[in-house]
Amino acid sequence: MLDNRHPYISVVIPTLNEGKNIGKAISGVKLMLKDYRYEILVVDKHSTDNTVSVSKALGARTLYEDKGKGFALIKGFKEAKGKIIISMDADLSHRPNELKLLIAAIEAGYDICMGSRFLIGGGSDDMPLFRKLGNKAFVLLVNAIYRANYTDLCYGYRSMNREAFKKVHLTSNGFGIETEISIKAKKAGLKIIEVPSYEKKRTYGVGKLRSFSDGYAILKTIFGNIR
Repeated sequence: MLDNRHPYISVVIPTLNEGKNIGKAISGVKLMLKDYRYEILVVDKHSTDNTVSVSKALGARTLYEDKGKGFALIKGFKEAKGKIIISMDADLSHRPNELKLLIAAIEAGYDICMGSRFLIGGGSDDMPLFRKLGNKAFVLLVNAIYRANYTDLCYGYRSMNREAFKKVHLTSNGFGIETEISIKAKKAGLKIIEVPSYEKKRTYGVGKLRSFSDGYAILKTIFGNIR
């Protein structure tokens, strides 16, 4: 049952016309977190379908953000009341049964836990070769420049404690947000862990990622944080 007064976990889900997916996504979260105090925050870019009405009917707190995914997540993180904050996609690519792994990592003392499709036990049903190569190139760049040891970079299934969010000072508007979190967490000296995650294909609709323009934004994020 949702407890918005003193939630222990906040799940932040950015949305844009995910009416066919969001109901199942929220229901999956509620099933997995039924033994926790939690809240679900849907941050919507003024969808023209029934995304918002479905979200509200299932008890999610709904916020609005006119810009990109990055600003939507930042707004959700700021509004979150939980001690543990989780970012999750609305398209059913993130499996709710992995939520407890993301929670356990923060409970074990890590500041940020990042799902990885490239650890043993992880994988993807939705990554063509050119995206796989692009992600690998970004990982190598970030690891070399920031002396990190990541295996995945452009993946949004993550958890963090409230204090970690305050330390990373996020500013990215779009799909560079995950890269920014990874870089700034490393620069801030936060305790980071990756855990295996399996990405499924979105169930309905068309993905919002634009490989070349969003790839350029990720490159700007990588080089823009060198200082």
